[in-house]
Amino acid sequence: MAKRRTLKRQITDICTVLFAEGVAASFENKHPENAEALLRSIIKMESNYLSRVSHVEPGMKPKVYFSDLIEKFNAQVVELLDQINN
Repeated sequence: MAKRRTLKRQITDICTVLFAEGVAASFENKHPENAEALLRSIIKMESNYLSRVSHVEPGMKPKVYFSDLIEKFNAQVVELLDQINN
C-alpha cells in the first residue's frame, strides 16, 4: 500500500487535471449550468476521497479498504471523463 500522503497527492493531481479539462470543455459548451454542475461534482469528489483516505472504515482491513477506495475512485474518474467528452 502506498503512503496516505502519496495517495492524497495523486487524488488531488487527478482531480486538478479533470477540473482543467472541465473548464476547457465549458468554453465549448452551450449550457453553462451543466458545466458548473460538472465542476462542482469534481470538487465534491476530491473532497470526499481525500477525507476517506484519512479515515479507514472500522472493522475493515486497510489493504482491502484502500483497494476498494482506489477502484471506486477510478470508476468515478472514468464516468466524469465520459461526461466531459460529451
